[in-house]
Amino acid sequence: MVTATLINMSILMNISTHMTKTSPLIEQDNTDPYAWIRLWQLISPSLPIGAYAYSQGLETAIEKNWVRNESETQNWIKGILQDSLGTLDAPVLIRLYQAWLTNDLNALIKWNQFLLASRESNELYLEDQQMGRALWRLLNDILPVSNSEPDSNSLPIDAINQYRTLIKQIEVPGFAVVFSLATIVWKIPVQDSVRGFLWSWCENQVAAGIKLVPLGQTAGQRILSALIPTINSSVIKAIEISDDEIGTLAPGFSIACAQHEVQYSRLFRS
Repeated sequence: MVTATLINMSILMNISTHMTKTSPLIEQDNTDPYAWIRLWQLISPSLPIGAYAYSQGLETAIEKNWVRNESETQNWIKGILQDSLGTLDAPVLIRLYQAWLTNDLNALIKWNQFLLASRESNELYLEDQQMGRALWRLLNDILPVSNSEPDSNSLPIDAINQYRTLIKQIEVPGFAVVFSLATIVWKIPVQDSVRGFLWSWCENQVAAGIKLVPLGQTAGQRILSALIPTINSSVIKAIEISDDEIGTLAPGFSIACAQHEVQYSRLFRS
């Protein structure tokens, strides 16, 4: 049986030659009263970006009997949350958020490419791209394009169009770079953005586990409830982590994702 011990290992990955300490968080000036509702919209399972189609290796872990019940499902998800998303995706999301705030195209390209390069299987790489494209199509479609379409829930149209120009200069926008843009446009605070990002990932993993183990709906809610403290601690860790500590080493997760690509019978795309 593969346990969280196999997953819960992190690796230092030095991606910066000049910056080793965490920069102070840059926040937006104020919180829009609609920001919370926009966050709920952004992390909703009904958001049409295809997240439900991916298990991120969980399907293989269950197929191989590494994950067989509620407890093992919780441990598997918690391990990846702590030592993969919490040490890679979440801190990069924060840096992307700050890069959007300062219109730093070089930082946007750098961190987007770093995150894509960190995907350890072809399916994970394609998933990141597909969800990024889907979210950008959706966001671009629902945001106003002129002053004749006022939207009091988002930034002024000039700022939105400036962001449209910036994202077109990113060759392959991944999911995190588009997600962070959405949180900027909808004035969602950075810490809440990261909490929502991690919650959404956990919810998708639990939904996959319910189908595959299988588990009952109540068991799924027990797992989500148990993961809430880990989500919060992962946000704190993501804020404190320095650039040269960003990375992940989760061999059980990586092996499952790679083997899923050749799994004979499967329901999910990763």
